[in-house]
Amino acid sequence: MSPRRRRVDDPLWKSILEQTFSHFLRFIFPEADAVFDLSRPFDYLDKEFEQLFPPESNGKGVRYVDKLVKVFLRDGSEQFVLCHVEIQSNKGRGDLAERMFRYFYRIWDRYKVPITAIAILADENKGYHPMVYSQQFMGTSLRYDFNSYKILDQDELILRANENPFSVIVLTALLAIVNKKVSDDGLKVIKHDLYDEMMKREMDKSTRQGLYDFLTYYVSFDNEEVLSIFEEEIKTKIGRSDTMGTQEYLLDKAEKKGIQKGKIEGKREEAIAIALEFKKMGLPIADIAKGTGLSIEEIEKL
Repeated sequence: MSPRRRRVDDPLWKSILEQTFSHFLRFIFPEADAVFDLSRPFDYLDKEFEQLFPPESNGKGVRYVDKLVKVFLRDGSEQFVLCHVEIQSNKGRGDLAERMFRYFYRIWDRYKVPITAIAILADENKGYHPMVYSQQFMGTSLRYDFNSYKILDQDELILRANENPFSVIVLTALLAIVNKKVSDDGLKVIKHDLYDEMMKREMDKSTRQGLYDFLTYYVSFDNEEVLSIFEEEIKTKIGRSDTMGTQEYLLDKAEKKGIQKGKIEGKREEAIAIALEFKKMGLPIADIAKGTGLSIEEIEKL
């Protein structure tokens, strides 16, 4: 057993929500297909959200993973809803309910559209489950209820029986909480199990790649060499790789930011940002160097 608490990479929630958002809506709302027009593309309003809620200037504020998404309805009108999703992996200041209300009224004031809010709680505090904000004074009262999904309260067997691909994401987060001090060998066994769960479910190639990245990188190994071993074992398991290896994963992320293999072309800052991101994930430094064009020495100094 490792004496250290396992590090989880919360920012991965941002990308996996975009890659699986229709599955996410169906997972949270059983009536999703009857309410939402899932054939229309989603609009992810990350920049608009940052304008409404800029980060604290001193950089010391507790940061959370937020997604503000425009989702169209099936009633044929131009009306749409803004789904605010908050992922909280720790209790923070314990002010989630108040912040959820603050998010609601600022978004409403800006867009004047219906809002459904979902807080996904990925913390390990069993007694922490905010789902309502209220206040009253001198005959004036206010109550704000929002959807609250506590990962720690979920039944592992029910998640395994759920055919929705998003159930694998929740299962990954649940196992990360209950196995936070597992050894590298134990973590590798868990990741293989999650991979097998993913392969049982029907989804397109892009979604499968997103799930693979999430279950692979959400919880990091202490020894980065074990990551390479895990990926090689996956290739052996399926006979050939239908998932990206570490280097290809890095290159794909880099190319999306305009960085080509082997050269930076004036985008050194982006390369450094990507290198920092993947170094925090515990990926091999040699693969980070190949994917960003930075030298091993430069990456080691980051």
